[in-house]
Amino acid sequence: MPDQDVEITIRPMDIDDLAPAYHLGEKLFTLSAFPNLYRIWDEYEIIDFFHDSSDYCFSAFADSKLVGFLLGTVIEKTKKRKYGYLVWTGVDSDFGRLGIASQLFDAFKELCVEEQVSMIIVDTQADNYTAIDFFTSKGFGDAQDHVYLTLDLRRDDDPRRPVREGE
Repeated sequence: MPDQDVEITIRPMDIDDLAPAYHLGEKLFTLSAFPNLYRIWDEYEIIDFFHDSSDYCFSAFADSKLVGFLLGTVIEKTKKRKYGYLVWTGVDSDFGRLGIASQLFDAFKELCVEEQVSMIIVDTQADNYTAIDFFTSKGFGDAQDHVYLTLDLRRDDDPRRPVREGE
């Protein structure tokens, strides 16, 4: 764990941040106990956000090492209603409890205020209490439950499953 006095720098994400942010996201979102059911983490996720919403993507650095990132966007429903949508926030576990997620969120929120966004939306798994506590501490409320169902089409016991050569 780094020293509590480590200097953290938050800045807009640039193209050189994509690979380290992708690898950090892969570590956090594909190997963690809290996968995001709303989105799937892959190389296109970060590229698409950077391409479509780079103004709303931020990187966190300790020295010259990327230790966190935030990917968000703004959705304009009508001329009078814009919504900020915070989709991914990731912080290297070695740099946890240093306020990095808070600094990333604050940068996103500040930009949303400048853009006259009326509401920020975030989603997480119902049992991700760390994320729920974090977002509640940031002023989020009105938590709603969602139900997601899955159908694994790779099940061996499904007689309708097509048999592929080599199986």
